[in-house]
Amino acid sequence: MNILFSIILQSIIAALAITESGETIVSTGSNQMLVPASNMKVITTGTALTRLGGDYRWETGIGYSGTVSDGVLHGDLYIIGGADPTLASPVSFAYPIDETFAKWAGFIRDAGIQRIEGSIVGDGRYIEGPMEDPTWLWEDLGTYYGTGVSGLSFFENRKDFRVGPGNAVGAPVRIEDSYPRTPWMEYSYDCTTGNKNTGDQLYLYTTRLAPVGSIRGTFALEKAQKVLMCSNKYPEYTCACYFRDFLEKAGISSQGSADTGSCFALGNGRIVAQDKLTIIGKTRSPNLAKVIKETNFESNNFMAETIFRTLGKVVSGKGDIESSRSALNAELRKMGVSTTGRAQFKDGSGLSRGNYVSPDFFCNFLKAMTKTREYPVFLESFPTVGRSGTVRTRLPGVPDSQRIRVRMKSGSMDGVRCYCGYILPSGSAVSAGGNGSVSGQTIIFSFMINNSTASTAEQNAAADKFITELLERKY
Repeated sequence: MNILFSIILQSIIAALAITESGETIVSTGSNQMLVPASNMKVITTGTALTRLGGDYRWETGIGYSGTVSDGVLHGDLYIIGGADPTLASPVSFAYPIDETFAKWAGFIRDAGIQRIEGSIVGDGRYIEGPMEDPTWLWEDLGTYYGTGVSGLSFFENRKDFRVGPGNAVGAPVRIEDSYPRTPWMEYSYDCTTGNKNTGDQLYLYTTRLAPVGSIRGTFALEKAQKVLMCSNKYPEYTCACYFRDFLEKAGISSQGSADTGSCFALGNGRIVAQDKLTIIGKTRSPNLAKVIKETNFESNNFMAETIFRTLGKVVSGKGDIESSRSALNAELRKMGVSTTGRAQFKDGSGLSRGNYVSPDFFCNFLKAMTKTREYPVFLESFPTVGRSGTVRTRLPGVPDSQRIRVRMKSGSMDGVRCYCGYILPSGSAVSAGGNGSVSGQTIIFSFMINNSTASTAEQNAAADKFITELLERKY
């Protein structure tokens, strides 16, 4: 394949393209394991679809400890998280949180509870271990894309601020607290207005070990006010606080406060094992197919990590990071896709630089997915080039009739630019929203750039050229 990469001396490039029947079209360094960035989400979502099915739904339970008499709960009310990633999420398909709260309140009334003597407990024990993979960069942990996972999440574990520049370079950045409110947090704002054209360099540094955080960095003088999306390390407590307020307005009071089993813990050893609680109702999330489409379209790290941990929980009974890695590898073996010498995984989203995957692995995995019953749902989760998701601006010089043949996931971080996906046969491509059915020779490809000092535009141009030449081939 005659491709002249202008950045070849500045980068490590590996690529593979094969037909659905297994014929190799192009191969260069295809066995080399490189950092995949968000291309990792393709592996996580595809494997989860194969094991769990597109209609899998997360459950959130409402239960209590103690007893109920004369309309009073002599104990604590529990929101028992099942890792639903859509609770209070801003995505369009999530159920409005007030509707969910109303259902939970209905369970409480149906149980004969009019007043709660104890606390509202946000129970996130479904997911064990730390929220974030320990290989993630420290500066990522306070961002919206480094939020981590909880058994009881809320608003995708995000915390938003409104920020704007001060009146002059060096002046404090103007910061307003936004949604969700977290009055228990102690924030410091060690950030200043930067010179023009220096962009947004603000980062929140925070921890789950204590309710504190610091926004540091600079925000350019000419930039307009914006929402700074950060991470919330206490989503369980946030959910409990918001539900407690909802119940108060609905006429169901609680004598105690909002609590969790972690930093804001119940006193005197009052936390009760989940199998000892009285369950009075459950709500279910939108299905996995919708969550996976959002994950791959918008490269949503939080949802990818939730799917990753859920896979571990379902397969092994534990939702910690190591169990999730083991579950992912076990399911890949069942699919007949070997990782030996071709892939090693740290997380489910690709935020870790400890993930290493070869183009050979990607293409073999994507080929294996075409043989599964979940392939139409999986294919539909890939953005269509020129139309949707993170690849809506790719292949700018290619006619739209050809661009819509490319279903592709992007992945990027400093020095890394990766693409993988499918090129559907000419004349059989389905438009976004179709059923994903294809026939004929689909091309499966992986294109990876690592260790690059070239500009983003140069890296994208190399990928565009690779994919354009594949589009011109007849199979």
